[in-house]
Amino acid sequence: MSEARPPIPVLAVVGVGLIGGSYAAALRRAGHVGRVLGVGRNAKSLTRAYELGLIDDSATAAEAAAQADLVMLAAPVGAMAQVLAEMRPHLKPGAVVTDAGSTKAEVVLAARAALGERIACFVPGHPIAGAERVGPDAADAELYAGRNVILTPLAENDPRDVARVRASWEACGARVHEMDVASHDRVLGSVSHMPHFLASVYVAQVARSEDAAERLALAGSGFRDFTRIAAGSTEMWRDIFLSNRDAMMAELAALRAVLDSAEQALDRRDGAALETLLEEAALCRRGWKLGGTK
Repeated sequence: MSEARPPIPVLAVVGVGLIGGSYAAALRRAGHVGRVLGVGRNAKSLTRAYELGLIDDSATAAEAAAQADLVMLAAPVGAMAQVLAEMRPHLKPGAVVTDAGSTKAEVVLAARAALGERIACFVPGHPIAGAERVGPDAADAELYAGRNVILTPLAENDPRDVARVRASWEACGARVHEMDVASHDRVLGSVSHMPHFLASVYVAQVARSEDAAERLALAGSGFRDFTRIAAGSTEMWRDIFLSNRDAMMAELAALRAVLDSAEQALDRRDGAALETLLEEAALCRRGWKLGGTK
């Protein structure tokens, strides 16, 4: 008796690093995928992904499009338009394309321009998971377990295609939510993009100080915990910040207002005002749990 056909017979992953590699690894472990093709600009990374068992073979964007039943775009946001344009003439009939981009409005615009009449096959998505590590060696089949994934379906999407993408993330152990594009970029601009921006700006300030070496030598767990994410992919985060510029600018304005208030309280030696702000922050943070679970 032949083995059952997996839900995704052929998966193509564009960008087999932390995000794309973890997706492939989780689906393979769940028996949700058959063959996995890796697409990328770095031949050494693709070779390493093969050695790690993340992919079965490497392919060009055109070759992957012609074979894949589902395509995962895990490349930097700024690179997606070109990849989609390369894939469009070769996409297999019935194929579904999704992404893991941290912003959605610009990605959807790029997808519409690149895919044209085939836009219905594109189901935008965003896993709320990551780490400061990069490359195939960072891939972890457990990365998405218990984490949130947001889908922002298009009006043109077939509900069956959305369900197929949803099922793939659920097979990875994730909890899937749906939002509209504008709400996604506004909310994630606050709780995902801003932490990376602020951590990076702060570390740059430390690095530019005259006594940077001494500061870093004496830094402890507070510095470690606050700045960990600043070590992430610079190319990826550059694209995210620029792609979600409007939401970022609005968040920076709101942050600046609170920072000014705190600075004024400090300047006035107003302990009561400072304590009120600190208590508000402490209560909010204590009540928060990763992934929204209690």
